[in-house]
Amino acid sequence: MSNEYLNLKHDEIAFPNLGLKFDADPTAFTIFGLEIQWYGLIITLGMFLAIIYAFSQMKRYGIDSDRAVDAVIGGIIGGIIGARLYYVILEWDNYKDNLADIFNIRLGGLAIYGGIIGALLIGGIVAKLRKVKLMPMLDIVGQGFLIGQCLGRWGNFFNQEAFGCNTDSIFGMTGGRIQSWISSNYINTNCYNNLQVELSPDAPVHPCFLYESVWCLIGFVILAIAARKMRKFDGQIFLMYTAWYGLGRAFIEGLRTDSLCIGNVRISQALAIICTVTSVLLLIIIDSKVKRMGSDYKLYCDTDESKEQLLKAEEARIQRKNKKNKKEKIAASESETAKSDDKINESADAENKEEE
Repeated sequence: MSNEYLNLKHDEIAFPNLGLKFDADPTAFTIFGLEIQWYGLIITLGMFLAIIYAFSQMKRYGIDSDRAVDAVIGGIIGGIIGARLYYVILEWDNYKDNLADIFNIRLGGLAIYGGIIGALLIGGIVAKLRKVKLMPMLDIVGQGFLIGQCLGRWGNFFNQEAFGCNTDSIFGMTGGRIQSWISSNYINTNCYNNLQVELSPDAPVHPCFLYESVWCLIGFVILAIAARKMRKFDGQIFLMYTAWYGLGRAFIEGLRTDSLCIGNVRISQALAIICTVTSVLLLIIIDSKVKRMGSDYKLYCDTDESKEQLLKAEEARIQRKNKKNKKEKIAASESETAKSDDKINESADAENKEEE
């Protein structure tokens, strides 16, 4: 790597083999003295777009979106809590002496697998309470996760984190924070979290956040097509999501130098492998069972229960709309009456003045 890319400033990021170098301040803006980080903004944007997409798909999956709102909110809350808990538990030594830092997520420290677990747990419980069918809901959620993860990984870009070992790849990147982190954690020991890796601050590293973002984007396109062309049973798309994401994460996590570990086992990599193998097996088993059932099996969106629920939901929306229109008409009528009374009063006042 040329001298131009050595000893970069704190917020500088470079892709030496592409000849790119620019400033990337992790702070987007400051409001009332509070620094708003790109990390949080990007993750929020990812969740927002995932929610928009999810609600656009619910009717097609036979789900009443009004009932699903609470489950979605529960999933978001559970996802944030789960992502933070997962990270804090596995990095407890960094938080045990300063518990207040546990609640500071603006600078990073959200683990995706913890987020998925938390979202499924809390969202699933709320869906059960609101009588929302879980399997078709999960099919939508899996696609939404890929949207959120695809965008959310770019928060790691601004924080200069989630990178891998040294590489000569055309996409190799470096940055002031990256070089500083490597010098602090690897230069003397070649070890971090029990990971034995030779890592130099003077060479580019794998942009693992970029690999995962692209992998999730490709996965979303594949799942969106599969959902329209080859969906045979409820839960199929979600299992395809866990298999696809797990497959990519298993390889990408193997490149990373900041993995959360127990002993020398990369936890996220182990979970990714388990998810992929389990999902593929379940896809094969359930698909075989559905084939044996033949016409006896119906997707939830094709059941009488779903159609009746959607019909009632549509009738309720029409009633609410009619009530709203009625109130607006009454308000408009009262306004016109008031204006008419004002004109009559003005006319009477004018006549009285003329008589005087």
